[in-house]
Amino acid sequence: MPTKVLVIGACGQIGTELTMRLREIYGGEQVVASDIREGNEELMSSGPFETLDAMNKSQIEDICLHYEINEVYLMAAMLSATGEKFPKKAWSLNMDSLMHVLDIAKEGKVDKVFWPSSIAVFGPTTPRENTGQHTVMEPTTVYGISKQTGERWCEYYSNKYGVDVRSIRYPGLISWKTLPGGGTTDYAVDIFHKAVAEGSYDCFLKEDTALPMMYMEDAVRATIEIMRAPLKEIKERSSYNLSGMSFTPAAIAEEIKKHIPEFTIEYNPDFRQEIADSWPSSIDDSAAREDWNWKHEYDLDNMVTEMLSHLK
Repeated sequence: MPTKVLVIGACGQIGTELTMRLREIYGGEQVVASDIREGNEELMSSGPFETLDAMNKSQIEDICLHYEINEVYLMAAMLSATGEKFPKKAWSLNMDSLMHVLDIAKEGKVDKVFWPSSIAVFGPTTPRENTGQHTVMEPTTVYGISKQTGERWCEYYSNKYGVDVRSIRYPGLISWKTLPGGGTTDYAVDIFHKAVAEGSYDCFLKEDTALPMMYMEDAVRATIEIMRAPLKEIKERSSYNLSGMSFTPAAIAEEIKKHIPEFTIEYNPDFRQEIADSWPSSIDDSAAREDWNWKHEYDLDNMVTEMLSHLK
């Protein structure tokens, strides 16, 4: 059977680029984009699009049956900073959408599911340096709580019902193609837009706040690689640690100054500082590297060069 894919949340920061890459691989008509709102022109014109509320199970089911979908990428979520403003909404969206898709897979209506977790599953009691695959998890944000709970459900559905669900704990993701979506690591996207447009940036984190990050190219590639890996290679049924680089706002600002010497940055930490302080500063992703041969390609230097060349 040909691979028929449904991307839920296809118009978000990750969803947009993931959908386009999947269409390059499988063909435009084989990848159905869906979201509660329409996306950019390229996404809308390159293959089928369905307006979908991720909290409506029957809508998801109807689309899966109509298009004969066998793989679902569930990218719809309310992120960390936005989730703190609307905690119950964030919990409902993040959890209901996952349970609907897991149930549809359990019922045999799709073969394989991708669901993203996040470094937000960790908390202030987690070892911050080189955070391991299996470690203390006491998240303090509703986003982190929903992602940790989701990991447990993924593992449960895999062990109990044989659902083939695969997951990555994304670090902060950096892309020039789509604007930030309400996450704590979004400063590392916004800083480039402001550097090019205004030559300065007002940062909502302290200058020495190190966080794990990844260039979007690597994140999209990792997502597709874990889904295409043989089933026997996927040993973590909760979610895999994934890492590309770690840096501070001061370090990224210095790197930008190499390209834009007049660039300036100020630091005015807000409520997002507390969220960032509860997360790891670096991640050990050796399990992903050993199990399904994950390798990152972008470090801070070539990521900054690429971001600025596109945005300029």
